[in-house]
Amino acid sequence: MLRFAKVAAVAALMGTPALAQDDVNITLVPGLTTDAFYITMNKGAQAAAEALGITVEFQGAEEFDPVLQTPVLDAVIARGPDAILIAPTDTTQMIEPLRRAVEAGIAVITVDTFIDDGMYQDGAGDGDFPLSYVASDNIAGGRMAARFMADAVGSTGKVYVSNVRPGISTTDQREQGFKEEMAENFPGIEVLDTQFNENDASLAASQFQAVLARHPDVSGVFGANLFSALGAGNGVEGAGKSGDVTVIAFDAPQSIVDNISTGLVDAAIAQHPAEIGYFGVMAAYAALTGQSIPVTIGTGFTVIDADNVGDPDIAKFIYSE
Repeated sequence: MLRFAKVAAVAALMGTPALAQDDVNITLVPGLTTDAFYITMNKGAQAAAEALGITVEFQGAEEFDPVLQTPVLDAVIARGPDAILIAPTDTTQMIEPLRRAVEAGIAVITVDTFIDDGMYQDGAGDGDFPLSYVASDNIAGGRMAARFMADAVGSTGKVYVSNVRPGISTTDQREQGFKEEMAENFPGIEVLDTQFNENDASLAASQFQAVLARHPDVSGVFGANLFSALGAGNGVEGAGKSGDVTVIAFDAPQSIVDNISTGLVDAAIAQHPAEIGYFGVMAAYAALTGQSIPVTIGTGFTVIDADNVGDPDIAKFIYSE
């Protein structure tokens, strides 16, 4: 049986012997276990595990909440996997829980979301210790959503972002990219105040009604995640504004794709979560076997709209459940 050494930094912390290949164990801790995005990510992770002949476990909380994710992470640390892939549910609150993993000699790679500023291994900041960050470029995705929105509304009018809450790296960056693109390239579009919905689609729907009451000429909503977009779409429909107000979604589970087919949602910026899971496992394995890995690994996007939603080549980008 071939034997492999851990990456130097992890080995120094652990002081343990090299691993046999079939003893390599990695745990993927998603933002939440019930979201199609993370279910699809796990499928990519399992494909990588099968290709490598290693074990990848999947364990997380049922809601996207650092208070719920922390005890799950602590339980994973107690079992002592060789590496943890994790989508941290808060940029600051998850720093110390993840530091405990590193102190226990476990390699840490963040996927989808990050801690601190997401700049790792640079000697700066409290959260620079993960080995790598594997994710979509969420600022670029937000800019892509802004360009599609601007085209749909004729580069004029009032739009707003429906978001979860501040402090989530991915949705913060999507909002940032959207606003930056609008400010830099579409001066005829006014971006109204962001509406935060705490991942509650019903609240996002009622927030659209409130925005509409204040701004009857609102022409677009960018939903920075699944529930924001679903809620905004329902709010638009409930107000009888379908066809008048453009709704752009971020992420592409089947529910969003169905809403594109019916016209409730105009377009979705689909990430490639299976790639994130696959490359996350590959990066962890490379680190554990003594290889250098990049501190950031980016994956792509696909825009799904009414023109291509029925295309068989697009089907692979729809998140599975």
